[in-house]
Amino acid sequence: MARDWKNMLYFGDNLPILRQHVANESVDLIYLDPPFNSKATYNVLFKETSGEQSAAQITAFEDTWHWGLESESAYHEVVTSGPKKLADLLQALRAFLGQNDMMAYLTMMAIRLVELHRVLKPTGSIYLHCDPTADHYLKMLMDAIFGLAQFRNEVIWHYKTFHGQVGTYFPKKHDVLLFYTKTPQWTFNRLFNEEYEDTIDYKRWNQYLVRGNEIVGANMPMQDSRFRRFYRRWVREHGREPAPDDVVYVVEGQALDTVWDLKAVDPKDKNRLGYPTQKPEALLERIIEASSNEGDLVLDPFCGCGTAVAVAERLHRRWIGIDITHLAITLIRHRLHDTFGQALAPYKVLGDPKDLMSAEALAVENRYQFEWWALGLVDARPAHDKKKGADTGIDGYIYFFDDDSGKAKSLIVQVKSGKVGVSQIRDLRGVLEAEKAPIGAFITLQEPTRPMIEEAISAGFYESPTYYKEQKFPRMQILTVGELLSGRQLQYPRLGIGTFKKAQRKGKTPIARQQTLLEE
Repeated sequence: MARDWKNMLYFGDNLPILRQHVANESVDLIYLDPPFNSKATYNVLFKETSGEQSAAQITAFEDTWHWGLESESAYHEVVTSGPKKLADLLQALRAFLGQNDMMAYLTMMAIRLVELHRVLKPTGSIYLHCDPTADHYLKMLMDAIFGLAQFRNEVIWHYKTFHGQVGTYFPKKHDVLLFYTKTPQWTFNRLFNEEYEDTIDYKRWNQYLVRGNEIVGANMPMQDSRFRRFYRRWVREHGREPAPDDVVYVVEGQALDTVWDLKAVDPKDKNRLGYPTQKPEALLERIIEASSNEGDLVLDPFCGCGTAVAVAERLHRRWIGIDITHLAITLIRHRLHDTFGQALAPYKVLGDPKDLMSAEALAVENRYQFEWWALGLVDARPAHDKKKGADTGIDGYIYFFDDDSGKAKSLIVQVKSGKVGVSQIRDLRGVLEAEKAPIGAFITLQEPTRPMIEEAISAGFYESPTYYKEQKFPRMQILTVGELLSGRQLQYPRLGIGTFKKAQRKGKTPIARQQTLLEE
């Protein structure tokens, strides 16, 4: 892995980010799980600390597309300057479909797939995750951009979930992965289905004796990825690397085919982060292990809650993740730090405001994105959907624990990007009383007035009943965005914080010491 490389997490539209920041033929593996155009509005559903579902629903993205100026512009760009086969296909599709939501979706995907083809290495692979709503159209786009000859597989992810009563059609139980390569020469490591290891013919065992960095005693050749996987498992099970006299047994299981039986992420799973389209890590692990090697670069341009980048990190790949919402970027940051701790490789977050001027620009461009970004500065959870309900005076919550009751307390956060005054502080005090919240925070782009500061001071202090008896916390705290960017923090008990669901702590897989000896 390059010593000067830093993994990248980008906020923004992936089209300009790909064009401006990702070099030609620089990516080894692309996985994308774009919105499926299924006419559903996906929401991030947060759980209250009691475990009950919150009434707050945060629109992560709206999975629907409408024909408008942006679609028309993208269509003309592809038709006039894109690959000829793609231009011909889009014109034929428009004649067939008309100017509707499906055509807008396909146009949006087409212009981005052209850029993904550009950034993919000649030995690279791409997996497009879709469902039957539009997979037949998407395959046509992939054929036009990557070429019919570069189609490798249609992988069926068969997931097992409860579907309830369905009386007039078959229950939906699968997604589709369209697997293409850029050229006839590509990276591929054979994988084996571990479910069959206990039922195979044991005469097919292979035995490896590991002596230092050498492998001797192999009865037959085996691909490096297969051995490395069992080698890592041996290390996990024994808590150490093999000694000179240790024997690592490897079972030649059944080769993985194009139907993958993997459970979806259960809503009750401890790894569930609350993101609506979260995919299981086992799915991404198969893709990344099959089509890349350690040190390779993995790109996910619709990274959502970051499953692809988290698995890439665990498997010692470099990675680039892109998402268009600050909510997703915040979730990914928490997931990476909770999962890997000090073992997390260096990474940068690009595209989010780093100074007051860029924060002001974001507030002008999109007030809701500014609000989500500002809440992320203090690790607060958004309180409501950007389009639903009247202003309640609550933009975000931070839940914390400071006693033995097991009941969380809430810190209410309000974010303002425009003109501010003392009446807003009085209103927030009223919200605190109504919600029985011990602490409130007022985040503002503008500098607070003297009456605002005096009103906040007059609210007094919150004193923790158990663990923070020697410390007092201001009940009303005013923080400017500039102060937060400079490192100032909210003051509240931090014994336990329950705002975001924590990802399970996991170690990285052992680096394969034999990799150079096993290369094909």
